[in-house]
Amino acid sequence: MAFPFKGVDFIAFDSLLTDDERLSRDTARQFIEDNLVPIIEECNREGRFPRELVPQMGQLGFFGANLHGYGCAGMSNVEYGLVMQEFERGDSGVRSFVSVQSALVMYPIFTFGSDEQKDYWLPKMATGEKLGCFGLTEPDYGSNPGGMRTRADRVGDEYVLNGEKMWITSGSISDVAVIWAKTYGDAGEDGPGEEGRVRGFLVETDRPGFSAWDVHGKWSLRASVTSGLSLQDVRIPAANLLPKSDGLKSPLMCLNQARYGIAWGGVGAAMSCYDTARQYSLIRKQFRDQPIASHQLVQEKLAWMITEITKAQLLVLQVGRLKDEGKVGHEHISMAKRNNVWMALECARLARDVLGASGITDDYPVMRHMMNLESVKTYEGTHDIHTLILGQSITGIAAY
Repeated sequence: MAFPFKGVDFIAFDSLLTDDERLSRDTARQFIEDNLVPIIEECNREGRFPRELVPQMGQLGFFGANLHGYGCAGMSNVEYGLVMQEFERGDSGVRSFVSVQSALVMYPIFTFGSDEQKDYWLPKMATGEKLGCFGLTEPDYGSNPGGMRTRADRVGDEYVLNGEKMWITSGSISDVAVIWAKTYGDAGEDGPGEEGRVRGFLVETDRPGFSAWDVHGKWSLRASVTSGLSLQDVRIPAANLLPKSDGLKSPLMCLNQARYGIAWGGVGAAMSCYDTARQYSLIRKQFRDQPIASHQLVQEKLAWMITEITKAQLLVLQVGRLKDEGKVGHEHISMAKRNNVWMALECARLARDVLGASGITDDYPVMRHMMNLESVKTYEGTHDIHTLILGQSITGIAAY
């Protein structure tokens, strides 16, 4: 069963938000409550992505929401973060879909693309007419993307791409893939000619030699499409190169955008788990017909959860404010992603404990969040990699 959700705000957090920020959040919250919550357990059970919701997501401006122009909503970064919070409160897999479309496909086209690329793709992606995926991770290169084997060989006015990508959200349902590859051969007039330099390419998924297959048997992110990609002599025009992409820092900039949204998303998943546990503890009775909320150990778990959620809210709000001011560092986003996803996973485990046996069923969202968060803790930079990013920022010494 799903308890009615009215928000989690222990220290008048809403008073720190502007009217526009609250409106953006409440619009996303209503969409999630009306459209996703009623079907998400069925989607999770069946391993089905709710693609029928895509047009309405586009109509409400959720794709590329913090980009300006091209039909995008032009939200602030705080507004966008609050939207990601609500999507992950619904489901991490559905939030992942929106994050990939926005931060990992539309953002690189917006930031590194030509005017022609932006004019063609961004309006169609903003409405959801066209979907995209982001191809960086490979079967043998996850935390170390610089070791990628995918290559793009310049042959006249074309590039020929060969390689494989793995763990790609939305891979088999996408119209275009942003593929990161090492360039070889004559670079022509499109950019630097260094051998093995990482560049970004727009690869339409209907090109000969491109194929995608779905990963089955997942216990996590079951309402999201996860794919592998294969590129076998895929020919694309040189105009499909993202001309402003320049080395590995370009895909890492995209990941930074996605990690920022994930940091907010962790708060949403934690809110769902905490609120479920709190409401359940008030109706579940044990020992002298008293609600288990009257027991000290249960209260300790709820107190831990609300404290950590509150700290996480303040952390992402400040990171969002810095981002809107152009002052955020990648280390700030790493701290927020690392802390908030860890916090959300701990909240899920504590909430499952409060619910007892009921916590393992999909009558409640807790176990689904727990399984999803195990993936969220790993992707877009693992918990340990973000630890090392922070360590390097603190000491000036890279330990990886």
